[in-house]
Amino acid sequence: MLSLNKVSKSFHQRGIVLNELDLKVSEGDSISISGPSGSGKTTLLNIIGLLDRPDSGDIVFRSQSILNYDQEQSAYYRNRNIGFVFQDHLLLPYLSVRENILLPLLASETEETEYMKKVDGSLEMMEKTGISEIAEKYPYQISGGEAQRATLVRALVNKPSILLADEPTGSLDKKNAVNLGDLLLQMNMAYGITLILATHSQELAEKMKTQYTLAEGKLISGISH
Repeated sequence: MLSLNKVSKSFHQRGIVLNELDLKVSEGDSISISGPSGSGKTTLLNIIGLLDRPDSGDIVFRSQSILNYDQEQSAYYRNRNIGFVFQDHLLLPYLSVRENILLPLLASETEETEYMKKVDGSLEMMEKTGISEIAEKYPYQISGGEAQRATLVRALVNKPSILLADEPTGSLDKKNAVNLGDLLLQMNMAYGITLILATHSQELAEKMKTQYTLAEGKLISGISH
């Protein structure tokens, strides 16, 4: 469904971060990308999500190159196909958990029937992730683990094809980190969503079907099981 072909990216102060990197992703994959800080993991996820552009190379999504998309096309691609989960939950403090979760639906032109389907889907996911009871609470009233679960449901509310998770357990204690890792895989399997995550956690990385290490600008040591 997605391929990165000889993708390179450099920054003025950091030099080459991605060096003719190749990656092929199939529908429903679960992929971990490990590597030290500064190795380019976040840059790679941002490029897949069109939050950043490579200096050279190509990205093909479902048989179509997406690198020449203009701003409007890029926004549409992200909104329809990509869900993001970051280390910090980025929930808006003045909205309830439920309102935060439904926010992506307001950012897209959605027909009423489709909107109601996605609202119903969000209720189902809130139930699956155990946060139904905190739906009307505000971010300052919930725990870090609950906030990350809310962020996960928000990322999935538009039923994206790909979920990009950047150090999703980085701010959590061990118990909540394990729970969120298991939850990510449950969502991957239950909804067929392709999962690509960057992580320092070897324990989380090993739960993924395919494991890569990003070093010297390339993905190496791909392990599949």
